[in-house]
Amino acid sequence: MKRLWFFMLLVLIAALFVLNLLLGTVHIPLRAVLTVLGGRIPEGDQWDIWANIIWSSRVPQALTALMAGAGLAVSGLQMQTVFRNPLAGPSVLGISNGASLGVALVVLMSGSLGGVALSRLGYLGDVALSIAAVAGALAVMALIVWVSRRVQGNVTLLIIGVMIGYLANAVIGVLKFFSNEEDIKAYVVWGLGSFARVSGDQMVLFVVLMLILLPLSMLLVKTMNLLLLGDAYARNLGLNIQRARTLVILSSGVLVAIVTAYCGPIMFIGLAVPHLARALFRTSDHRILMPATMLSGGILALLCNLIARMPGFEGALPVNSVTALVGAPVIAAVLFRKK
Repeated sequence: MKRLWFFMLLVLIAALFVLNLLLGTVHIPLRAVLTVLGGRIPEGDQWDIWANIIWSSRVPQALTALMAGAGLAVSGLQMQTVFRNPLAGPSVLGISNGASLGVALVVLMSGSLGGVALSRLGYLGDVALSIAAVAGALAVMALIVWVSRRVQGNVTLLIIGVMIGYLANAVIGVLKFFSNEEDIKAYVVWGLGSFARVSGDQMVLFVVLMLILLPLSMLLVKTMNLLLLGDAYARNLGLNIQRARTLVILSSGVLVAIVTAYCGPIMFIGLAVPHLARALFRTSDHRILMPATMLSGGILALLCNLIARMPGFEGALPVNSVTALVGAPVIAAVLFRKK
């Protein structure tokens, strides 16, 4: 039965990926998509336009959504396991807030100090945003790891992470107050999240990084299964609890940092998808849950990306608006079931 579910998830990913190439403000026929992907493009202005849209926009967007969704979903599963809390997510330790703070420092201070808004710098501005987001997220993650080695309880660490998030938001609020309107607008647009921001060499680097990090996260499957048994039982089985917790937090934090750097803060996917995978496969075994969560995360991200730029919309809706519409009912259902 589980093999059937995995097969269905793979088929769903393939179908949604193709739909992401077909649908948008410009409709492209399936035959044209297959022809362009095959590399044999007939002569004609129409074919050149279709090829340009597919290769420069839709393929990078679909690949980015697939990888980002998988990364955020795995990160959410790791957080829910290490804290044994069904409402823990990738942003629970303030790592996403750290990435936002890094971007805010660069975007909101660039106009005030340098006199040039970062949003006007084009490609250099995008690279600066990515570097700032990674630096901010890794700084917060280093702080969390340092705290985790000095705090025994998971609840205490959770509360400290939430407090770090509030502190980062407070600093961002102060920066907004002293910034000009153009910089604030650029920061707000980044904060809405988008899979369309990554293209060209950036997209290749992002996909390569995720293809390295996601298999590495699978190495923690046995550790996460032991953590589910409780600290005392896991310790009796020879697991170093503090080391295991640090490794899982590091893995989750790096995934969130990379995705946030390239796509902005994407909400709800990491929180909702692990619950969907558990409900679908009816198991707590991470040997099944990890690949199931990866696939489900990619599916949900592709679906949200498709909804965000459905035909009839001018431009594209913010991804976070769509993920919230999909994710919030899942979280509400969990709360009702847990009473």
